[in-house]
Amino acid sequence: MSNAQDELAGTEQPFVHHLIELRDRLVRAAVLLILACVVLSLYPGPAALYDWLAAPLVAHLPAGSKLIATSVISPFMVPLKILLLAAFMLSLPYTLYQLWAFVAPGLYMHERRLVLPLVVSSTALFLMGVAFCYYFVFGRVFAFIQSFAPQSITAAPDIEEYLGFVMTMFLAFGLSFEVPVAVVLLARMGIVSIEKLREFRGYFIVLSFVIAAVVTPPDVVSQLSLAIPMCLLYEIGIWSAVVFIRKTKPPESTEEGAAPPSE
Repeated sequence: MSNAQDELAGTEQPFVHHLIELRDRLVRAAVLLILACVVLSLYPGPAALYDWLAAPLVAHLPAGSKLIATSVISPFMVPLKILLLAAFMLSLPYTLYQLWAFVAPGLYMHERRLVLPLVVSSTALFLMGVAFCYYFVFGRVFAFIQSFAPQSITAAPDIEEYLGFVMTMFLAFGLSFEVPVAVVLLARMGIVSIEKLREFRGYFIVLSFVIAAVVTPPDVVSQLSLAIPMCLLYEIGIWSAVVFIRKTKPPESTEEGAAPPSE
């Protein structure tokens, strides 16, 4: 038996108690989501949210052109979907905090030093990816696409198709910005060594451009806008993995004598 006291001693709780706690935390997250929906529906409102989302495209349409709705219920359903999406993004940090608070009691101290920064950084990186897509990529992609449109064509995109395009791009860029988190997890769990990650650098560059070609529209602007940040974030991930492994290394006493977390 190790001289060091088990960090988790006395923290064991019945399974039913864990289910109740999980339910309570999910309810809290759902309440905040509903509250965010109510607030956003009052100000700025679903229509204003869609106008904001469509602004990068409308700015590059010919003068007088607007988006169209080809379905009878689209003018109602599409802004409602935008409202739910905005509320989810707004409540995402609190939802992830509830997840962290649920699993934290079952972790050792050195594991908490790993998980909490990953939860915070993964949330921040996802939101950064979405913001980068909206504020930097959309304007350049739409300008590039419209530059190829013949004068005989009147551009009038459908609002549902535009929503699907936006959500796909947001998801693609949000997940691509999670590359550092994935690299840190792979290295910290011992699946891949830092040396192997560095050796894989050339293959990852090729993989980034392949992914960008598959998930983005067939234009060079959006593909480069996704592939180049992925390559840079991969390098940041390698550097972060070195720091995380050093900072979250288990203490010698925990490795040798402490019991694993009880389920």
